[in-house]
Amino acid sequence: MTDIALVTGASAGFGIAIVERLIADGYKVVGAARRFEKLQELAKRLGEDFYPLEMDVTDRSSVDKALASLPTSFEPISLLVNNAGLALGLDKAYEADFEDWLTMIETNVIGLAYVTRKLLPDMVKRNHGLIVNLGSTAGTVPYPGANVYGSTKAFVKQFSLNLRADLAGTRIRVSNIEPGLCEGTEFSNVRFKGDDERAEKLYEGAHAIQAKDIAETVSWIASQPEHVNINRIEIMPTSQTFGAQPVYRDL
Repeated sequence: MTDIALVTGASAGFGIAIVERLIADGYKVVGAARRFEKLQELAKRLGEDFYPLEMDVTDRSSVDKALASLPTSFEPISLLVNNAGLALGLDKAYEADFEDWLTMIETNVIGLAYVTRKLLPDMVKRNHGLIVNLGSTAGTVPYPGANVYGSTKAFVKQFSLNLRADLAGTRIRVSNIEPGLCEGTEFSNVRFKGDDERAEKLYEGAHAIQAKDIAETVSWIASQPEHVNINRIEIMPTSQTFGAQPVYRDL
């Protein structure tokens, strides 16, 4: 029996790369996103093993309706990839737009948690399933301007670990992938609200990791035997590393 995967945020970046890789691995894949026209374009290219699903993870009624509409040929879901997420702005906390904070929390925290809660009971009932969450190095390493974004990714990290604690005694696996600097996605264009020049400068000469690197990581996690759980993987390009903590002095 072919396993079925559901990938959120499937209309761009990591999502497209993950969908393509999982189909190549033999999965049937439900690609969920708000931009249904993008999913339809993807469906034309990927064929019958891909099912486009219009879904907004920040809207619980949208999630309920979308999941209830799945055809039996794309059920049950055995692999959930919680990829939908975003960052908005790099402003200091005392200058940030609170609406941006709310959007990040609603997407990265509430949306991810709700989709998980909807699909997890069936996985437990069947005693079979894998959840792969997309976190970030920002959930561990603080940096100026990452205030709420980094906090949402810290939630994803801890939520993933606590799911594992709740699922003790089952065969349900949970992993968290934590990428660092990654290019070839819409992430920074969204963060900088369409300022493509600013986004391009961020990656200039950085040799950042690519969406396909994340897709390959999802594939590797999913390929592990059922008795192996990969708790978390932190991935950075070799050009990115850690530095000394700054000290500001009154002289």
